[in-house]
Amino acid sequence: MHFRIKKCPKCGRYTLKETCPVCGEKTRVAHPPRFSPEDPYGEYRRRLKREQMGIGVK
Repeated sequence: MHFRIKKCPKCGRYTLKETCPVCGEKTRVAHPPRFSPEDPYGEYRRRLKREQMGIGVK
């Protein structure tokens, strides 16, 4: 499924355009990725997020 609505990470406004009409920032898809319990890369994403946040890794 292709989502059309996008959200500006800077000002938080929703739009259908690739760039925000208010601040000119590049927009992102407003919907989170689909969840799957069999996610083969979930462990790696969580580990990367912990490292970026400065939280200790197991």
